[in-house]
Amino acid sequence: MARRAGSGGKGRMPEGRAARAGQATRLRRSRGRGASSSRWLARQLRDPYVAAARNLGLRSRAAFKLAELDDRFHFLKPGARVVDLGAAPGGWSRVAAERVGAAAKGGAAGRVVAIDLLEMEPIPGVVCLTLDFLSEEAPARLREALEGQADVVLSDMSAPATGHTRTDHLRIMALLEAAYDFARVVLAPGGVFIGKVLRGGAERTLLDTLKRDFEEVRHVKPPASRKDSAEIYVVARGFRDRIADDDVGPVPG
Repeated sequence: MARRAGSGGKGRMPEGRAARAGQATRLRRSRGRGASSSRWLARQLRDPYVAAARNLGLRSRAAFKLAELDDRFHFLKPGARVVDLGAAPGGWSRVAAERVGAAAKGGAAGRVVAIDLLEMEPIPGVVCLTLDFLSEEAPARLREALEGQADVVLSDMSAPATGHTRTDHLRIMALLEAAYDFARVVLAPGGVFIGKVLRGGAERTLLDTLKRDFEEVRHVKPPASRKDSAEIYVVARGFRDRIADDDVGPVPG
């Protein structure tokens, strides 16, 4: 990222009332668009984070969420080894690479590995693996790419929305549980896990597990997360690495 999103600069969110007025006019003149599509487009046009992401050349507005979380909790330290699960299109990976110095030369260089089933455009300083992170080979390939264990595992994954609140909640929780099952195999002691949660009740069991496995667990809604969204993020720090053999099975070599 040429300019660091949220670094000393969560940045100045563009106001542009005149520009928004023009956009609204164009929206009203559009034809053949359904009501739900028009509402979505209107929200996009009003969203300052969408405009800022476009101006900064970011792949999505979601990059600001990670930047804001790191501004608060400082887990993307120079030299850290980071895994971004379900990384496409790569917004979080790009922020992580800049903050840990993944493209830097010398001893302070961190490492970032982005994993997704979809191929991604190259990101400076990021190793992109087109891979199912649930496959048996994934932990070993990750360790090879990182040259060791991970200090931070990120998951901003979402399942395709069905419009049914309970179903969508359960789908996102299933993804988060799978992400953590992977994370606790590859995290180094003291490591950090960041994951997206959709509030709805089923998250309690996983949160209890995280509180057992980490020294500190926080629930956070970063400013870039839309106010009308049920999403929050869990920030778990200080991985205790107390995994029973019968809990996850043997760790792949």
